[in-house]
Amino acid sequence: MNKPIIGISACVMGDKVRFDTGHKRSNFVMDELAEHVDYQPVCPEMAIGMGLPRRPIRQVIYGESIKVCQADGSGDVTDKLAQFSEKKSAQLSHLSGFIFCQKSPSCGMERVKVYYEHGKGNQPTGIGVFAKAVMENNPLIPCEENGRLNDAKLRENFMIRVFVYQAWQQLIADGLTKHKLIEFHSQHKYLVMSHHLTSYKSLGRLLGQSEQALDELANEYISGLMTALSNLATRKSHTNTLFHLQGYFKKLLDKTQKQELVDKIEAYRQGLAPLLVPLTLISHYLMLYKDQQYLASQVYLAPYPDNLRLRYGY
Repeated sequence: MNKPIIGISACVMGDKVRFDTGHKRSNFVMDELAEHVDYQPVCPEMAIGMGLPRRPIRQVIYGESIKVCQADGSGDVTDKLAQFSEKKSAQLSHLSGFIFCQKSPSCGMERVKVYYEHGKGNQPTGIGVFAKAVMENNPLIPCEENGRLNDAKLRENFMIRVFVYQAWQQLIADGLTKHKLIEFHSQHKYLVMSHHLTSYKSLGRLLGQSEQALDELANEYISGLMTALSNLATRKSHTNTLFHLQGYFKKLLDKTQKQELVDKIEAYRQGLAPLLVPLTLISHYLMLYKDQQYLASQVYLAPYPDNLRLRYGY
């Protein structure tokens, strides 16, 4: 498969495009993730011709509307930024994810400061103009902010969604059939279970009972899948999934092996071992019993490149 293409605020890559000619380089993005993806950088403010260096802009409440301008109300770029954002966001369907710069009036996903017209005080309730357009016009694309990627669980969740969505894009590009759709779901079943048990059941029913046309079915399925994966997996949900996987070995392992696997899962459940411990043992048993092809095909076991090391810490 080709590498996922991720849109990214250019400053997060280290490009010196901020108003003060600085940047917001993310070590994870550039030192760890860059090997596995291709980036498509965007700086909305540079794209609308604001230049370097420049006076900073902010979101300001004026009556019933919010303008994007400088602190004194001059340099209004509201319309320019909105027009660029709508046009650009309509050209991003090929992306498998987007990483935005936090708190930016153009690129922040959430908690962007919105200032009062008189300049005294603000409320962190805004969304960057460009980020909002991207998310509204491309609701399936996984999106995250550079700051939130410092959180281990949010970082892993984002990467899972990126690689799953890229696999879906590849499936569509190769030509979708009902059989391929069911096979895709079969490979992702336990990943879904680990994130949202209700969706695990509902997606299965959707594919098993639906009389919809294939395109409609596919749209409903991928919407449900990406929504399910947006839920953070928990220690409880992982434990439930691990015990389901253990069931595939009940006729293959001897008493000692069975107990070892149970012990490893219990150690994870109690917070005494990271998730990688029971998963490594399951992978070991899959090497011994190569006829377990269905289990070996589960994306849950390896949802992204191993050397991202995202399951080491919990």
